[in-house]
Amino acid sequence: MSVTADTSASLESLLASREIIVFCGSGGVGKTTTAAATALEAATRTSGRVLVLTIDPARRLADALGLDGIGNIERRVPEDALRAAGIETSGELWAAMLDTKASWDDLVLRHAPDEETAYRILDNRMYATVTGRFVQSHDYIAMERLYDLHASGRYDVIIVDTPPTRNAIDFLEAPARMAEFFGGRLLRWLTAPYRVGGRRGARLIHFASRPFYQLADRVLGKQFLQDIAEFFLNFQAMYDGFNARAQAVQQLLHERRTGFVVVTTLESSPLREAQFFCHALEEQRFHLDALVLNRVLPSWLCEPSALAAAAQLLDRALPVAEDLVTTGASALSDVERTARVLLAAASMFRDYSALAEQEAQRRDELSSARSVVATVPILDEDVHDIAGLHRIGKELFTT
Repeated sequence: MSVTADTSASLESLLASREIIVFCGSGGVGKTTTAAATALEAATRTSGRVLVLTIDPARRLADALGLDGIGNIERRVPEDALRAAGIETSGELWAAMLDTKASWDDLVLRHAPDEETAYRILDNRMYATVTGRFVQSHDYIAMERLYDLHASGRYDVIIVDTPPTRNAIDFLEAPARMAEFFGGRLLRWLTAPYRVGGRRGARLIHFASRPFYQLADRVLGKQFLQDIAEFFLNFQAMYDGFNARAQAVQQLLHERRTGFVVVTTLESSPLREAQFFCHALEEQRFHLDALVLNRVLPSWLCEPSALAAAAQLLDRALPVAEDLVTTGASALSDVERTARVLLAAASMFRDYSALAEQEAQRRDELSSARSVVATVPILDEDVHDIAGLHRIGKELFTT
């Protein structure tokens, strides 16, 4: 990742040079908010069409953008809603949220060799189980959906909010893993008894596999095994196209027009995960463009004069309380109660100052290793609407 002293210029160049920007990070660090704020800022700073696509099934994005609901079909954020928040955009802001089932149905209908095969897959009882619960299914179809949206050419920039994950690389490698699974030796072995003979579903079983299938038939039932085999046999008819698409998705993710942004807070656990993400992305030769530090404590907490005032207040809380009560400057009339309030405030300031100092040290360590593209301060309230997203966006581009 290139080092630059001007963080605003860095983010501006990112919007100008990337067609896809993927936001990664662990859960609870503000990744969805940061992605949406970046998309909103892109729509205000450019004249293009900007899409923010969330893979996370939570409704935070729809709520923040003021949309009743979003799904697989992209929806434009109304200009009236933006104007009501005091925002004038040069471009257009669109939003979509991955619908796993709809995306899989569309994939099958588009890539099956014929309509009969497509509906055999869609009607198979195993289809919903495999596509809805298989560990790589959601991640794979998300990458497929991203590929389709990019290939459509409808958007100048697509910003992707990935789901919370312990291993971002698993998410990004899902297309290759799915292609490997459907073309793997295990599935060929499991479906071999159904591929021999004159028609699909024939039960000519090799001698070596007969004991396994006889036991499986008794435990699971013949129809269950036949449904599994039938599903995978039909799906393997799509394998060549499936594999080609997986390779195309991987190529797109590694191209220079796709960039990655890791979002984290400066707390120990999320920061360790962010450092792991950065290392893994660079090791796999993805283009890591930015590291966003979110909810950072303000630097004035570490100012020597403020710390000195807090220390003095801790030492002289009682006489200060007496002065406040005597002069009527305090709403409290009881000296001891006022002193307790002062002590609590000074103690809290000292604790937050210590945390801010730790964050400053961690920020300096990160800056020495890579460019910290943006720092977003902790806000006094949660971001829940377009105005809040705009506030975050301005912080991202001005810090």
